[in-house]
Amino acid sequence: MSNLTACERLELIRHKDRPTVNDYIPAMFTRFMEFHGDRLFGDDAAIIGGIGYLSDTPVTVIAQVKGRNLEENKRTNFSMPHPEGYRKALRLAKQAEKFHRPVICFVDTQGASCGSGAERRGAGQAIADNLYEIMTLKTPVISIMAGEGGSGGALALAVADEVWMLENAYYSVVSPEACASILFKDSSRVAEAADHLKMFADDLLKLEIIEKVIPEPENFGEPECALEPFMDELKVALSGKLSELMNVPEQQLVLERYGRYRRIGKCEGIEL
Repeated sequence: MSNLTACERLELIRHKDRPTVNDYIPAMFTRFMEFHGDRLFGDDAAIIGGIGYLSDTPVTVIAQVKGRNLEENKRTNFSMPHPEGYRKALRLAKQAEKFHRPVICFVDTQGASCGSGAERRGAGQAIADNLYEIMTLKTPVISIMAGEGGSGGALALAVADEVWMLENAYYSVVSPEACASILFKDSSRVAEAADHLKMFADDLLKLEIIEKVIPEPENFGEPECALEPFMDELKVALSGKLSELMNVPEQQLVLERYGRYRRIGKCEGIEL
């Protein structure tokens, strides 16, 4: 799949039958119980959160929900969370810290909701609060880029000890279409924009922005694709990494997470 063009990858990432969190949660977690609401405004269907078991380990799962049809996408605002969704996520993350449960986030969004309602209810502040609070969360956090990872809407659930990406996912400050329109004033130059953005997993692994690339099975998302082996392998990998992180002292965990983000984009040996 590494030989795919940027446009071919984007087609796979946005394929309507690509697995969503509604596939991951029942396949990987047992006894999952969903929690609702931000205790301030309401519930946001674009983010699902709750408690379940990864093997024998209790974990908090926070995930952005992408629909597979028009009705599901309307209900979840096309996976573009409102501020109450991010406040719900933070509420659950702080609860996880209280009981020292690891947090597993699944990211799949083009970006946060940018409508007037979201702005009035404090979208920017909600995302900023997540970045600030989760950075110092005294429990392990792993984030998985399952499809689209756009801008602050994705970053709000990607402040983690490790960020993993599926082989065909993207993680970027902006979508390639928006970048082409802004940078080149030509929305047809999507592939060129994607190359400039270095937004796919292989590039981000080289840049040390992510820690792991998760191979996708052949025909991933197609009806004939057997998802069970893929989900089982991901479950085993997550269990192993969480076992390591749970043994790291809290203060060291926070310092290493902070250092991880301080290193991103750092340039050395350049005279200005």
